[in-house]
Amino acid sequence: MKNYILVLLLFFFSLAYSQKEKKVYEDFTLKDYKGNSYSLSDFKSSKAIVIIFISTRCPVSNDYNSRMEKIYQDYKNKGIAFLGINSNKEETVEEINEHSKKNNLTFIILKDYGNKIADKFKASYTPEVFILSSNFELLYHGRIDDSRKINNVKSEDLRRALDEILAGKEVSVKETKAFGCTIKRVEDE
Repeated sequence: MKNYILVLLLFFFSLAYSQKEKKVYEDFTLKDYKGNSYSLSDFKSSKAIVIIFISTRCPVSNDYNSRMEKIYQDYKNKGIAFLGINSNKEETVEEINEHSKKNNLTFIILKDYGNKIADKFKASYTPEVFILSSNFELLYHGRIDDSRKINNVKSEDLRRALDEILAGKEVSVKETKAFGCTIKRVEDE
């Protein structure tokens, strides 16, 4: 009888522990640089939602412009939604618009005034990736790949995670260390 109670207790503790580890984000709404509003819930029918915090002025983020666009092009017709978020206080919507045109970025880029969404996600760098399920559960957080210089890339972390999701598998590496420029935040008052 004692063993039976012990097994039950272990089961409930492990269940509670696994539920505690799940990170689920709340819906939010932001406007893109054209003034169109988008909510996270607009993408609930997607197999996954990729959110990348980006910058127009960060040289590291800019080194990833072509890679971000290529990943978007490769996965957009596979049911993967793609959202860029610019939370830097100095970067205006006009600057984001010019930057998108100049770099041929065709995915949605949202402006996060007051870095409210960056604060909710605890995002620190550009670029920094979050992949969410259609229920906004965090599936992957971290870098796009392991090198700013494309010729030195050995691990394509974002692509691996998306391929695993599309194959119906659990993401094998859920966390990597993002690197880049720090998000320039509005000071707390």
